[in-house]
Amino acid sequence: MKKIAGLLLMLLAVGFLNGYAQEGPELADEYFKKGEFEKAYTIYQKLIKPGTSKPVMSQYVESAIRLNKVSEAEKVIRRLLKSDEKNPFVHLQAGILEESRNDSAKAEVHFNKAIAVAGNQVNGLPELAQDFAEKSKQQWAIKTLKKGREQSREPMAYAGELARLYGAVGQKENMVDELLHWGLIPGNRDNVQAMLQDNLKEADQKMLEGVLYKKVQESPNEMFYTEMLVWYLTQKKEFYKAFIQERALDKRLKLTGVRVYDLGAVALQNKDYKNAAAMFEYVAKEYPQGQLYAFARRLVIKAREEQVKNTYPVDNSEIRKLIADYQKMFQELGKNNRTLEALRSTANLYAFYLDEKDTALAILQLATEISKNEKTFIDRCKLDMGDIYLLKGEPWEATLLYSQVEKSQKEELLGYEAKLRNARLHYFKGDFELSKEVLDILKQATSREIANDAGSLSLLIMDNTGMDEDSNETAMKQYASIELMLFQNKVDSAALALNEMYTRYKDHSLADNILWLRANTLIKQNKVDEALQDLEKISANYGEDVLGDDALFLTAKTYEENKKDKPKAMELYNQLLQKYPGSIFGAEARKRFRSLRGDVIN
Repeated sequence: MKKIAGLLLMLLAVGFLNGYAQEGPELADEYFKKGEFEKAYTIYQKLIKPGTSKPVMSQYVESAIRLNKVSEAEKVIRRLLKSDEKNPFVHLQAGILEESRNDSAKAEVHFNKAIAVAGNQVNGLPELAQDFAEKSKQQWAIKTLKKGREQSREPMAYAGELARLYGAVGQKENMVDELLHWGLIPGNRDNVQAMLQDNLKEADQKMLEGVLYKKVQESPNEMFYTEMLVWYLTQKKEFYKAFIQERALDKRLKLTGVRVYDLGAVALQNKDYKNAAAMFEYVAKEYPQGQLYAFARRLVIKAREEQVKNTYPVDNSEIRKLIADYQKMFQELGKNNRTLEALRSTANLYAFYLDEKDTALAILQLATEISKNEKTFIDRCKLDMGDIYLLKGEPWEATLLYSQVEKSQKEELLGYEAKLRNARLHYFKGDFELSKEVLDILKQATSREIANDAGSLSLLIMDNTGMDEDSNETAMKQYASIELMLFQNKVDSAALALNEMYTRYKDHSLADNILWLRANTLIKQNKVDEALQDLEKISANYGEDVLGDDALFLTAKTYEENKKDKPKAMELYNQLLQKYPGSIFGAEARKRFRSLRGDVIN
């Protein structure tokens, strides 16, 4: 009998559990997701009791509203308010029901009651704020968190959460204010910057700049505010304004020029050579005994050097002034480990701009002797010497040096660079098959830049060799010889040769490449309008070929940097993004477009 009774009890239990499963919250949720609200509502109503889970209560109320059964649901919620009055979520649901009847006054009473009840519970207010936000009631969520901040007596409490809520409702100034509070907590700076990038549009930029300047003036010793202002100005590429802020902070807090030096490096990378030079000069002048002095001293000249080299046509008298500046530096600091890079720079100026190749080789030889065991530096000098031997018309000496670096720096980035230079040397000599073999290996290189360069040259060779129309590869050899002229800095001679070549080979498969090379050469000669004509020919006649996106990107860049035509540049960058969605220039084009539009970007 006992066994039979036990079996009956088990069967009853199984039956009860099956019934619960059939009409439990899981089944109701399934009905709710499918939009079968009548079925869901019937089950939810049976489940509502004190302590009911939030999802069940929330979806019960929503089902009632959708089915126009608000009065019926109100009776259920009213009973819960009596038995579960300390549950803020019940008050929230009561308010939602009143809202559904357009009774905003009664809804407000319930929402305020929810806040009052939550305020008496540990973590009650932040939890309620999340509940409000999930119901798209961000303003009530804000009110809830502000109450929580008031209770905590912590002026920065819930700053991150409030910032997100203000951003969601479009209150940008309040969002910025909360973010700047939040950023004072160590470790939050990157999150603050990310939220500003995601939420601020061009129209908000001046507001952000004004708020940041105000914060800096009010709290001049708070580094975070200056950091944020410098970050903002750097994104806008307003390096002079950023320098003023860093310089003031450096003097006030005696930071030994480190931050100014770092900003100078960013300006140099972004080709603002004038302001980069000013920053390095400040560090050298203010901290002559500091650890950064020798580096800053060199980079002052390096920044000016880049400015001279990128101003076409290059003025050789300015090159000699740069060399004189380096010589003064050597007199002051000596020729030693601190000035090795300056020696390399001096050698390359002599070789590539003054045609004093033997002087350059002697300087590089001296640099390798000084560096002794600095293997990587010595190998860089060897690459420089290889290039200079190529300038001298001694390819065997060049390839010997490149090969030494390949062996020394095997599987290292510098080794891949040496291999690329050897491949380029074979190309210059007209040994296209051997060049392509090396290039095809380099297409798998770890460096994206090297892989792209190798891929481009390999494709050029493949597309323009081995054709019946030019079995001796005459056109390709002539084209390679012009590229060698450009490498040797014989810009004017190369330009003339390109004119002759285009006239002769206008219908050859190389025609678009000739136009491309000529456009780049014309830019070096500061003949921008003529260069744009060649680029537009490529876009019009060869837009579907391999150089189509290259030409469009360079056209946009030229309008931006040389013509200073912001609207035209934006139009062309946008055109590139639409026409060539898979282009390797896509990311850069998007970044430049956003920068011109005024977005804050990384």
